[in-house]
Amino acid sequence: MTLQMLALSPLSAGAAKDTPKQTEAAAKDFEALLLSQMMHSMRESAGDCFGAGQDQAMDAAMGIAEEQFGRALAAGGGIGLTKMVARSLSKTDV
Repeated sequence: MTLQMLALSPLSAGAAKDTPKQTEAAAKDFEALLLSQMMHSMRESAGDCFGAGQDQAMDAAMGIAEEQFGRALAAGGGIGLTKMVARSLSKTDV
């Protein structure tokens, strides 16, 4: 972990510091993406129960639904990951 942070420090040295609002938005986007991917994995592992693999249109519609549902979950507090990620990111912005 320390090596990764040292390797990235020259990149972030000249970058503008993110505001707390930007940090929280990025953390919320990350949680929404994670939740969407979890739902996608659950749907794929469930087989034909949720229409997985029936046709491309169904897969596209389910993908959009998973993405939107993930965003809605994250906006409503999700699983608490947004706060943890935002807090962690704000500690590294020192």
